[in-house]
Amino acid sequence: MAKNQESDPSAINIIRKGTEIKGEIKCVGDIRIDGTLSGKIVSDGKIVVGQTGIVEGEVVCKNADISGTIQANVHVKELLLLKSTANITGDIKTGKLSVEPGANFTGACNMGGLVKGIKNEEKRESLEKAQQFA
Repeated sequence: MAKNQESDPSAINIIRKGTEIKGEIKCVGDIRIDGTLSGKIVSDGKIVVGQTGIVEGEVVCKNADISGTIQANVHVKELLLLKSTANITGDIKTGKLSVEPGANFTGACNMGGLVKGIKNEEKRESLEKAQQFA
């Protein structure tokens, strides 16, 4: 008889160095990326991008710890930590931002406000565009 397979939010998902994924990842718990992700990643927990990790697409999460390379817009609800080896190209929206000396960031940064999910952000941007044409 099969057991009921429920997700364990305390479990950490790992994408190891040498692994390449194309597509969208959604997870309840934490995830660590040491490989390459081309696409969108959404996590209710923490996303860690290791020194060898590369993300091209979009990042949406509760907390993030970045040591690798991100070529994407980043939406972090609470704390975004950029380690000294981090390289980010893209816009950042976060509640709090911590940047170690040596980290590289190119893009706009919006912090301090409550960052909601991407769906709310898309609605807000659509509203702003509609108001421009009104």
